[in-house]
Amino acid sequence: MQTMNMSELEAIAARHLGILQRSVWQRFKVGFIAGGILLYFVFAWWFFSIGKVVTNANWSIAGSYLADWVSYEVRPDISIAADGAMEITYPRFDPLGPNANPDWLKATRETVSRTATTPAAPSAAAAAPAKSSSFSFMAPAATTAKADAQDAIAPQIRQEEIVTQALVEMGTARTVEIMPDRVILSRDGETVMLDLDGARDTVDATAALPDWAEQRQPGAKVVASFGLSGWVEVQADKVKIRKRFFGWENFFFDTNSAFFGKGAGEVAGLIFAGERLDPARSNLSLAWNDILYNPSWQHLDVWTKLLQTIVMAFIGTLFAMIVAFPLSFLAARNIFRNRLANQIIKRFFDFQRSVDMLIWALFFTRAFGPGPLAGMSAIFFTDTGTLGKLYAEALENIDDKQREGVKSVGAAPLAVQRFGVLPQVLPLFASQALYFWESNTRSATIIGAVGAGGIGLKLWEAMRTNSDWENVAYMVLLILIVVFVFDGISNALRSRLMGTKH
Repeated sequence: MQTMNMSELEAIAARHLGILQRSVWQRFKVGFIAGGILLYFVFAWWFFSIGKVVTNANWSIAGSYLADWVSYEVRPDISIAADGAMEITYPRFDPLGPNANPDWLKATRETVSRTATTPAAPSAAAAAPAKSSSFSFMAPAATTAKADAQDAIAPQIRQEEIVTQALVEMGTARTVEIMPDRVILSRDGETVMLDLDGARDTVDATAALPDWAEQRQPGAKVVASFGLSGWVEVQADKVKIRKRFFGWENFFFDTNSAFFGKGAGEVAGLIFAGERLDPARSNLSLAWNDILYNPSWQHLDVWTKLLQTIVMAFIGTLFAMIVAFPLSFLAARNIFRNRLANQIIKRFFDFQRSVDMLIWALFFTRAFGPGPLAGMSAIFFTDTGTLGKLYAEALENIDDKQREGVKSVGAAPLAVQRFGVLPQVLPLFASQALYFWESNTRSATIIGAVGAGGIGLKLWEAMRTNSDWENVAYMVLLILIVVFVFDGISNALRSRLMGTKH
């Protein structure tokens, strides 16, 4: 083998500069790519104002929303009358039920004399029927009316038990002390004193407020946050307490149930060995009925809507697969050699899948009315286009040798497709259909929010209230469980069809 000296190598390099010398792109392509990616991220940061959005975001509200998913609030209101008497009231559907008396709200009560005005008993003159007369005189009538009005209001002195002071424990080292003319807020060693003036309807802080208390203008209400423990709103004549507890309130039995407030052991004892709470049915039937028809959680309705979503996704995907299967053979250029027909069917697939499933759901909801039929139609119409395109592309990429081999033995055209094409594409077709079935279980939730039926509409109704976030979390958890189960089933079936193990 002949070796080349340095001069010969330099001569060859001089004659072929483009081959032996790397271009600028080849030498610096890594730097160019990294710089391009960096410039893109800088542009995206500026174009979408990400810095401003992050700076102005109210992360405390976001945290409160997330806390509402796994907690509930008890909301007593403490009203302050003009004479200093206070009254504690709870909402109609309070989680604590009727006659709430929590140990974290300590009220000091006193019996005092209060003046109340009540209608007086009618006088004999007023009770007697008036005599008919053809004359009427204004002055005597006015005098009589004035006297009747004075007699109708008779002040009375009553002995009433009123609340004179209240102490609310919002958590460890976090309290709210309420008096007729002052509210004292304490959080982690910091104390805020607020003077209440009912006559002027003002709330005045005796010192600068800390960052966990807010007053938008002098004299206005003060809102104090106690973190995950809740928050308090102080007005001149009312203090609103919002105390948060971890968990989902009354998940099994609501306040109207005979099992409300009882522990698991006590409920089990009543179901299996206790006397009948309702003579018309057993305790087991009563407990199951109270769970299903719990007005706060509506378990039966939620489960029914979830089943609608599952059926809607399954039927929509099944019909799409059935329709897309034969159409894909007509769209494949190597199977059906008619260019015009290929293009027409492919454009039809493009038309179906170019419009999002949510838009088709709105269209079919308007056509058929709200309900699962609109959701199934939207899934069917969108997936027919998508599956048809995928099936046609799979057919166009098959190995023609197998088909030609079947054709060479004199098989009919239908037999050629059956034995020469289907064995190659059928596992892929089934795998894609299974994936779309799994994906449509999630999509059916979204389209349900626009009236296409299923649990999506129920989820949207719970979110619109902006207060039932624990119900939202419950339905989201159910959807996640269904998606996880279907994902496992779909993966197992696809593995068997494709002949692989995972």
